[in-house]
Amino acid sequence: MKNFLLTCFAISIVLFGFQSNESLAQTANTGVVLTANVQVLQFHSEHRCKTCLKIETLTTETLESYPTVEFRLINVNDAANEKVAEQFEATGTALIIYDGKKGRKMDVTDFAFMNVSDHDQFVGGLKKHLDSFVK
Repeated sequence: MKNFLLTCFAISIVLFGFQSNESLAQTANTGVVLTANVQVLQFHSEHRCKTCLKIETLTTETLESYPTVEFRLINVNDAANEKVAEQFEATGTALIIYDGKKGRKMDVTDFAFMNVSDHDQFVGGLKKHLDSFVK
């Protein structure tokens, strides 16, 4: 009986204990798929400030020049987004360029906050980050 319990325990660890990155590839009810090509992910909390909203506006404007790059807005306070927020260590506002196929990410949050008040600086800088990331 003791061996049976140990065997069951070992099997459960193998089956449930090791979650692959594929389990983090989607979040329930959000449609956020993190296995596509390049995406720009903007994480935010429930209550958004003017700066966060401006980052979203400038990012979506910039991405008009990149039709193959998807933009995803992700509320970190929504329980359905818990796994993806953990994967990217996002607890509030964050702007991340992500390539799900290569598993690469670039955190451009600091850049976004530092340049949000200058339209041209933000758009031009984000384009440079995207161009360097896509290469």
